[in-house]
Amino acid sequence: MIDEQKVVLILGSGPNVTESQSWPAEWFDHIVVMNNAWRVRPDWNALVYPEDFPADRMPDSVAADQRLVGANAFVPAQNGFGGFVYAGGTMAFTTGYWALSALRPTVLAFMGCDMVYPKSGDTHFYGTGTADPLRDDITLRDLGAKSARLALVAAEQGCCCVNLSQDPSALLFPRAKPDRLRNRRANLDLDRARYAALREKEDALGYHTPTGRYWEDVRDVDPNAVAALDQGWRDLFVRYAKS
Repeated sequence: MIDEQKVVLILGSGPNVTESQSWPAEWFDHIVVMNNAWRVRPDWNALVYPEDFPADRMPDSVAADQRLVGANAFVPAQNGFGGFVYAGGTMAFTTGYWALSALRPTVLAFMGCDMVYPKSGDTHFYGTGTADPLRDDITLRDLGAKSARLALVAAEQGCCCVNLSQDPSALLFPRAKPDRLRNRRANLDLDRARYAALREKEDALGYHTPTGRYWEDVRDVDPNAVAALDQGWRDLFVRYAKS
């Protein structure tokens, strides 16, 4: 369990992420950015990026109090919480699991991670880009369920996940205001028996990919089994959120 309060802000590349530029740094203990989001504000502490992130999009320099987090760091972290098939194949969820492992937060606050993409206009804060969640991918079939799983895994660790966006979102996290995060606490009324049963079902299926390259083994994954797990996480989250 986590004793000291630590508020971690996680920034994605959604168009509304630029709202965070006016938020005072003292509202947060750690600022984690994903991919291109390091451009949003210069006071980030960690940049999480995948293997295929273009080198020419990386920062030109990194300050002494900043660190780069590549696959060699986030893959073991996500595997420790169940792996990519169960936890979801978006950088938002991957970053959340890495932050849980590395930073031990009491609050994970997401902004620019709604994963709702307009048919026209800007899809990212820098214009238009490739939206990973729109891929035909076994890990991305139910983004809401994946967010529910992350929220429940965090709750089991004594951490609450919130969404700072006020826009339509695929995330099921409760909405929150950035200036009130110091007052947030995890709901400890988690049905730990049902939580443990879902984790045991995941372990029994054994869809683990130590390399993080789950797509190399996707032919062996039963989509119906994954869908059943997703529904289980959704159902447990609804019960947890109402408690």
